Amino acid sequence: MFRLASVRERAVLVRGDEWYDLAAVSGDPSLSDPMAAIAACDSLHAWSDRCVDRAADGVVEAASLGVCVPRPSKVFAIGLNYHSHAGESNMQLPPAPMAFTKFPSCLASPTAEVVLSGDRVDWEVELVVVIGRGGRHIAEAEAWQHIAGLTLGQDISDRTVQMLGQPAQFSLGKSFDTYGPIGPAVVSIDSFADPDDIELWCDVSGERMQQARSSDLIFSIPVLVAYLSSICTLEPGDLIFTGTPAGVGMGRGRFLTPGDVVRSGAEVIGELLNGCVAMP
Repeated sequence: MFRLASVRERAVLVRGDEWYDLAAVSGDPSLSDPMAAIAACDSLHAWSDRCVDRAADGVVEAASLGVCVPRPSKVFAIGLNYHSHAGESNMQLPPAPMAFTKFPSCLASPTAEVVLSGDRVDWEVELVVVIGRGGRHIAEAEAWQHIAGLTLGQDISDRTVQMLGQPAQFSLGKSFDTYGPIGPAVVSIDSFADPDDIELWCDVSGERMQQARSSDLIFSIPVLVAYLSSICTLEPGDLIFTGTPAGVGMGRGRFLTPGDVVRSGAEVIGELLNGCVAMP
């Protein structure tokens, strides 16, 4: 098992409440880069085990954690991928994954402020797949072998921009700076009792808005990896936001306002804590 995070833009391994500099543990200076660490994911288990006999380099403090996957080549996102969300949206189940992109510049740290772009900005808690071993035409049965781990994300969405015109502008409405907090760490697949059945939740200013299990996904994580890799080559560090369950603000007529605090969580992975501020 391993947890890979970023502290001061350096890749670190987390054990308990302590972190260990990966470049020092591995003896490879290039692995200070979190992207290089993800590409070397097959060795992370062994390096994590080495930490047992080492003194920690620091204590994990949420505010010090950076973006655990800072420079992905591609960031995919999947719309309408929970049965519960399709139900609240009164929409038919899609025949194939509804994929769009979030531009990588939207990614933010686990405690970053969300800078609101308007008065119809929404929350969407999601499990996020981190590709480890890239590939093309990956078989569904082999998909987990190509995944470095899972992390947590918020697909923050400006519904006005997203729904402007026909067809809608999904990618732009979901790619404002700060609209993709992820973290707190990339967690190896063997850390989960069942990686196809993970609980996740979202609270906004103390009110529980979303709570579900990933077993409610319409298209499972292996299906998403197989489908996307049938279209383009997946590369180490590519991200897949896998979709959000019921409970988004648009369905409630409630949107984020300055001063709101979005707390997102997933079992084993941990939590994001993102305060909302007005755009300057």
